[in-house]
Amino acid sequence: MEHYSVYTYDRRGRGESGDTKPYAVDREIEDIDALIDHAGGKAYLFGVSSGAALSLQAAAKLGAAKVSKLALYDPPYGQPQRDFNEQKDRVRKLVSTGQPGDAAAYFLSAIGTPPKVLEGMKSSPTWDAMKKIDHTLVYDYDVLGDGSVPEDVVRAITVPTVVMNGEKSMDFMHAAAARIASLLPNGRHTTIKGQAHGVTAQATVPVLVEFFGKAQ
Repeated sequence: MEHYSVYTYDRRGRGESGDTKPYAVDREIEDIDALIDHAGGKAYLFGVSSGAALSLQAAAKLGAAKVSKLALYDPPYGQPQRDFNEQKDRVRKLVSTGQPGDAAAYFLSAIGTPPKVLEGMKSSPTWDAMKKIDHTLVYDYDVLGDGSVPEDVVRAITVPTVVMNGEKSMDFMHAAAARIASLLPNGRHTTIKGQAHGVTAQATVPVLVEFFGKAQ
């Protein structure tokens, strides 16, 4: 981006990152803390989906001294509790007893991926990479806790925050984004037209540039 130094990273168990056991959400927050230190000690933080949920928790724990602005897209809180629990239990079972890729295929189907699209994904070259990391879906459910908006965590965040959702994202994500923004002392909610959960960079970058402002 023109106005920023942008750091992206592979979360635990993904890409080139390690996967030291046992997994804990606090270890992921420590990773973000270390990355912020590497970047100069203070940063704007942006997360998508479960990454948005993780960013929310990191901002609350690290505080304004480390995270000076926060942007979230489609934090996936607020599913019906029965659906969330069923998905969580099924993913854990498939990671433990299934073949690589089984958990990813189930998860994608559960969140509404059409069968033809899923079959296309499974026959694409990227599916091998998906099979290598589908065990980390368990970590995503750990980040999400019981699946409901963590209201105490949200209220602890005082820095300016924008909570985005896609116009075509699932209804519970619309509701979660609006709820989180309403609980934040310094938050706002915006819907990005034409976008679903798999948002494009072209759609989010203008919102982020406007919200973050030019870096000094």
